[in-house]
Amino acid sequence: MGLPTLEFSDSFLDSPEFRDRLQCHEIELERTNRFIKDLIKDGNMLVSALRSLSLAVQRFSQSLQEFQFECIGDAETDDEISIAQSLKEFSQLLSTMEEERKRLIQNADDVLISPLERFRKEQIGAVKEGKKQFDKETERYYSVLEKHLSLSSKKKESQLHEADSQMSKDRQVFYDASLQYVFKIQEVQERKKFEFVEPLLAFLQGLFTFYHEGYELASEFEPYKQQLQFNLQNARKNFESTRAEVERLMKRIRSAEEDFKAPSCFTMEGYLYIQEKRPLGSVWTRYYCTYEKSSKVFTMSNTEARPASRQNGLVNGTPEMFKLRSCVRRKTESIDKRFCFDIEVVERHGVITLQALCEANRRLWMEAMDGKEPIQKFFFTAFLNKAGFNFVKKCIELVETRGITTLGLYRIGGVNSKVQRLMTSVFGKKHPAFHCTMLFTCLGGIYSSRTIKYDNQKYRVRAIHALVHKLPEKNRAMLDILTNHLLMVSSHSDQNLMTVSNLGMIFGPTLMRSQEETVAAMMNIKFQNIVVEIIIENHHKKHPTDNTASPHLTPSSSWTSSQPTPAQETSSVSSLLSTERSLSVKGNSTASLSSVKESRCPSVASLDAKALYSCEAEHSHELSFPQGALFSNVYPSVEPGWFQATYNGRTGLIPENYITYK
Repeated sequence: MGLPTLEFSDSFLDSPEFRDRLQCHEIELERTNRFIKDLIKDGNMLVSALRSLSLAVQRFSQSLQEFQFECIGDAETDDEISIAQSLKEFSQLLSTMEEERKRLIQNADDVLISPLERFRKEQIGAVKEGKKQFDKETERYYSVLEKHLSLSSKKKESQLHEADSQMSKDRQVFYDASLQYVFKIQEVQERKKFEFVEPLLAFLQGLFTFYHEGYELASEFEPYKQQLQFNLQNARKNFESTRAEVERLMKRIRSAEEDFKAPSCFTMEGYLYIQEKRPLGSVWTRYYCTYEKSSKVFTMSNTEARPASRQNGLVNGTPEMFKLRSCVRRKTESIDKRFCFDIEVVERHGVITLQALCEANRRLWMEAMDGKEPIQKFFFTAFLNKAGFNFVKKCIELVETRGITTLGLYRIGGVNSKVQRLMTSVFGKKHPAFHCTMLFTCLGGIYSSRTIKYDNQKYRVRAIHALVHKLPEKNRAMLDILTNHLLMVSSHSDQNLMTVSNLGMIFGPTLMRSQEETVAAMMNIKFQNIVVEIIIENHHKKHPTDNTASPHLTPSSSWTSSQPTPAQETSSVSSLLSTERSLSVKGNSTASLSSVKESRCPSVASLDAKALYSCEAEHSHELSFPQGALFSNVYPSVEPGWFQATYNGRTGLIPENYITYK
């Protein structure tokens, strides 16, 4: 049912029916106003969505355009070329579509949003202003009319005539406002048929044009699409036909993995773990290595660099290049790692120890490098013969006559290759693998950490003396020759700067080398050095005496060369063992502590100590402390080698060799 007609003549009557009809028009215009507002809001959302969609499609198109579609092989088939080119074709198609969509978005405001907003504000807004004026005049008119009708008839004729004239004017203003309002409201009702429908039509026309452009592009794309489908079918058929062959090749290579070598410009290449020395031991670092047999060039590229030096998962850095000199398989019993071999290169002194991935891999590397099996090495005791003693004596004589005052004597090592040639020339081909340290590694078994970690000097000397005389006769004789020489070297320390302490640092690791290279062994080097210092310093002294035994030695006897009687040796060793046992007694053994620490601990009740080294606790009952830490209430623990002490209000165990008494 449509809206009722508003007659101008009804404005003069201003009947209730007229007001009802007028209200119907007002309600309809308000509903139209709300609809247009919602339409503008939804239109803006649609345009925003189209804009976001367009940006996303453009980015997608750009990604397709920039991607380089590469196929396996040096040359490409027509099918592969077409498939690779297809991404750029897709990109171009999408770009063309987006150009039309951008035009649609740009025109949306001009053809839809602005006309609708203009109609709502100008036309419907004018009706609202007309209603305000009409309501205002209505209220004023009926108020004036009520006052006019209240005039008394007894008023003067002139006054009544003037009131009638004014009333006539007010009525005319009211009628004019009513007529204008009726005219405007009907005008807007008629305008809405086209004023906001035309913008919608224009917008839809742009949308249809965009869709039509897509249809046209799809038609033009059809031949290319058919050709691309044909190329894809060919590519799939080729894949299916070659997949089985590739899988069979993979299985053949897998079955022959140990003997397989990939085609390469290098004779051999792959990952190897290389032993690298560190202050507290050694670490094994993974390198990618290559070897070219004709030039004997061996390269190493570190693959375990810090993250800062990586880019896209690759390690940046220049590979190290060496010229191979020799390659020898590492004997299994000589190292705690498997699949190892040693190489010597021109650019470095000494050997480089490498670990292959497996035994077959080591065999391939050794075959490529013309590797050799290790030559049987002899124990040093085989060289403690007349020839060995004469060789050492001649070397010592030469040093003492020509180089005793040389600055840094024994601190700077010789070239290994020259040392080896010297050994071969002296001892002949009978023992080609002879190494000079074999003669001097003569204190094996003498070292005991408990021997030196106590701070009582008398105890140290007595204990080391007993252990020295447990050495085999030839070992002790060689030690006597060497320490006598080192004592003479130290007597010229004002010129060569080689004090007893410096000599201990140099010869400690050589004379008391550990069987394994471990962190624990490295931490004990400082104690080994002290043992060698004590042996050198006490070389010309008599046997130390104690209350339990007094060895009878001639004044000229050497500390290392004198041979104690069985009774003397037993007495000395018994003293050592009894002292060690006294330190292992459970509980607070005040007497045993004072007997060993007599030079440092005047009374157990008032013992305070200072840390020589820092320590990190490994268990909850141990103390962590920095170097220089001060301890109180220090007394022996039930744990051998540990003291009980208090530090920073906490009581726990501390290593006894880490402290000195205040």
